[in-house]
Amino acid sequence: MTSVITLLTDYGLEDGYVAACHGVIAGIAPDVRVIDVCHAVPSGDVRRGAAILAQTIPYLPKGVHVGAVDPGTGGARRAVAIEAGGRVFVGPDNGLLSWAVHAAGGAEAAYEISNEEYFLRPVSPTFHGRDVYAPVAGRLCVGLTPAELGPERPPSRLISLPEPTSLMREDAVEGEVVSVDRHGNTQTSITAGDLESLGVRVGDTLAVWLGRRQLSMPYRETYAAVPPGELVAFADSVGLVAFAVNSGDAAQRLGLPPGAHIRICPSR
Repeated sequence: MTSVITLLTDYGLEDGYVAACHGVIAGIAPDVRVIDVCHAVPSGDVRRGAAILAQTIPYLPKGVHVGAVDPGTGGARRAVAIEAGGRVFVGPDNGLLSWAVHAAGGAEAAYEISNEEYFLRPVSPTFHGRDVYAPVAGRLCVGLTPAELGPERPPSRLISLPEPTSLMREDAVEGEVVSVDRHGNTQTSITAGDLESLGVRVGDTLAVWLGRRQLSMPYRETYAAVPPGELVAFADSVGLVAFAVNSGDAAQRLGLPPGAHIRICPSR
């Protein structure tokens, strides 16, 4: 039993979708605290949702963590409950939960959510967040066990997104864009430690390859360390190298979508 549920969705706040999920949970587990992780994930952007949840999970209490970013709602994909590190992750089996499960220590057990006894009836084919995930999360907080939700599934058979990685070369490090936030800050899979291994320190200048383009970019502690309108590289709050424009939008300036290849080395 747990007293915390977290919610991550792409529902936005312009409509009543998030409130409906809160209401369902309150009707089942009125004493449970609900933490809204994010409801502004770009519509259907599973990768962005996965990154937000994985990077937030170390700071969240153990509990039931619901993710609902699912362009396949109403299709053939399964709903799952995954036990990992004393937490239960509830959502679609589309990779959304995979990075957070890894961050929590890896899946210990997984169950297909198929026992309709625990759903809100009738189930809308387009709103599983309200009719499946929210009531299941509430019931998990008041005594239901994940094993009662449906048949156990091998964790190895769950859909996982490829983990963002960096690759050290002799004089450079290669990686990819992990995500872009609402400010246009562009987070990469390259860590501050990767740059330190190349002898890079805060205050140095980087040579950055974006496909065939090469840029020279200052490496600073924060985007405010350069004049407004200037590009800067910095280590973000989770230790990953990110690009920003002071008072601007780096993603728009650089044209870097998630998954774009990056190569960085010290400027000579």
